[in-house]
Amino acid sequence: MLTESLIRVCADPVVDLLVAQSAGPADQALLVLHGGPDWDHTYLVEPLSDLGGRYRLVMPDLRGCGGSTRGLADDQYTPDAAVDDLITLLDRLSLPKVDLLGFSYGGLLAQRLTLAAPDRVRRLIVASSSIYPVPDDAFGDWPERDERLAAEAGVWEDPSIDPADLARVAAIATARANVWREAELPAYLERISAMRFSAEWLKPWQKGTLPSARPPNAAARLAELGVPILLLHGAQDMTFPVDLARRAAGEIPAASAVVLEEAGHMTHVDQPDQWLLAVDRFLAAP
Repeated sequence: MLTESLIRVCADPVVDLLVAQSAGPADQALLVLHGGPDWDHTYLVEPLSDLGGRYRLVMPDLRGCGGSTRGLADDQYTPDAAVDDLITLLDRLSLPKVDLLGFSYGGLLAQRLTLAAPDRVRRLIVASSSIYPVPDDAFGDWPERDERLAAEAGVWEDPSIDPADLARVAAIATARANVWREAELPAYLERISAMRFSAEWLKPWQKGTLPSARPPNAAARLAELGVPILLLHGAQDMTFPVDLARRAAGEIPAASAVVLEEAGHMTHVDQPDQWLLAVDRFLAAP
């Protein structure tokens, strides 16, 4: 069971993060960073909630997202500001060191947090994301990807869509690209319908002023740190190609990859039991 609370992480401007937490030992805390970034934490609750009790789950909504503070100036939505919030959150929760799971865009923020405060991160899970940049030709000739992404074409430029609802519309449009197994689509769409989307990060992104979340030279810098890394990926991920996860596992000594078949970008939806098992085994490793 998760309980939600608002925790202040910045005084100027005032930023309160909505944080969902489970019971569990403080020395076995797992900080989970959602993607989007204009999503919230709730699409990751299942299957991670099954770890509650053995691990203390800490699942914040980023600034501008979900139930956290919104309405900030566009220049207040940056990867560095989000990372500063998260470090302060760990201080507020008296968590000197945590395991860290970042999903999709959250995987980029998780890398930034690890590099900014390596003494705060015990283990790092980069889920459905990438340490390396995605090349323009990363997916090659993949007609099924083109077909599944076709529904998204034009969504971001459609003037008839209320900007406040754009992230939700895009999430629905990309559902068949993000979830590989057709049988899982109805439940995934229900999950999306219950989410608290925002459009705060979208505004600077559309203006071209949102800084990249990808840390420069991340692979070399993470390799130098030596923090254990799990690259957890779906074989049919249409956002971040699986070959980049395999490459990182081969080139970063402390990294390993778990690639799940019959799974897309939302690997935890397509293969929840295998995905959770991979997370649990990695966290429990000596």
